[in-house]
Amino acid sequence: MNEKAYRKLVAWQRAMDLVDEVYRLVKLLPADERFGLTSQLTRCAISVPSNIAEGYGREHRGDYVRFLSIARGSLMEVETQLIICARNHIDRGQVIPAWELAQETGKLLTAMIRSLKEK
Repeated sequence: MNEKAYRKLVAWQRAMDLVDEVYRLVKLLPADERFGLTSQLTRCAISVPSNIAEGYGREHRGDYVRFLSIARGSLMEVETQLIICARNHIDRGQVIPAWELAQETGKLLTAMIRSLKEK
């Protein structure tokens, strides 16, 4: 298996785009959220592509599915925190690009998990 092939996965690419978008968004959060929402949101966003990559590197399909599932769980955390941002700190319109990337990434992860479980 080519160790760098995970970078070709569309789910990983969209998850990386989401990380970029989250970094853009957290710059809009108030300073008093630096150790709260900012930290939590960036950690969760980073976890998504990281777990896709880690799962890809595992030898067993079951491990891969487990890491994709962890990535999907982190993605749900990101979605929740984006809702919090839109409800309390940032104009909803500015959150939409990240939200749309999260939705696309989630669909891709679900399809990957389903496909791997069927094999």
